Amino acid sequence: MKICLFAIAAFLAAAEAFQPTPNGRPLGRPSTQLNIIAAARESAVQKVKRLFRRRPSENKTFDALVKTSFPGAISNKQLAEKVTDILEGKGFTPSNTLLATSLCADELARILEDDFVSIYGNNFSLGGLSGFPFAGNTGFGAMAAHIPDDGFCLVIHGPHVGITKDGVIGKVERSGIALVDSCCGSAIAASNYLKGITDGGAAITPKIQQFTDFQQGAVQELILPFGKRLSRADNVMRELPYALFDSQEVLVLEIVEKGAGGIKKGGLALLGGIQINTGPDTLDYFHPLKFDYYDENGNIVENLLPYLR
Repeated sequence: MKICLFAIAAFLAAAEAFQPTPNGRPLGRPSTQLNIIAAARESAVQKVKRLFRRRPSENKTFDALVKTSFPGAISNKQLAEKVTDILEGKGFTPSNTLLATSLCADELARILEDDFVSIYGNNFSLGGLSGFPFAGNTGFGAMAAHIPDDGFCLVIHGPHVGITKDGVIGKVERSGIALVDSCCGSAIAASNYLKGITDGGAAITPKIQQFTDFQQGAVQELILPFGKRLSRADNVMRELPYALFDSQEVLVLEIVEKGAGGIKKGGLALLGGIQINTGPDTLDYFHPLKFDYYDENGNIVENLLPYLR
């Protein structure tokens, strides 16, 4: 009998919880519902503040070390704060903006990507190895079709490079791995391939491109014009991501130009630069090299890069 009475009481309590409120909506789970509503109402700037509360604090000594090697670099925290503030002034919000990225396949590249996903929602991925936009014109066209009506698009692209806590460029400490690993592996492999050509020691093969490693073959071909530049560099690992960016930018701009007809009424912001990956206990960095705002006709109407400095 006690069990039956308990069951009836539980049923009545559940029914009462879902009775209509004065606004006509069921009470449901009030705490969860309120959290969802609060999150939905957050601006991009507010989301950034909440996001970076859980991240490592800025380390002034390491910050100076990164900026010695990469003058112009800013932390991901500063990047997210500035980008969201600038774009919010133009009407970009988490609800009307589609995020698209062309970043490397490496999991370290997801750090920057995930930061902006936390702000604007799931991204459309255009990139592959070394951050090249391997989705091409077809991928961009599909992405553009997903931009909200009268909405905006933010495209972020660029290669990445590691830097250790001791300032070694081209290496990075990864969480749970004792070995200090190369970063970016694809870029370094392409650089070694290029060095083999310029030094005259490359193996002769009729199979320049293999479908089972097509992207890496493409990266190696796309970096060929920069052989002399890299051979003359004081620090090849530092110069390598900038050479990759210059190669990548040609493709990105051509893809955006050809796909400009798909840009929606709000316009498109194109942010390009170098991702700088660091160890698990420090913030990642980004060296912004391009930040352009396109109108719905595909015309660049404003250079936003000075606002990131």
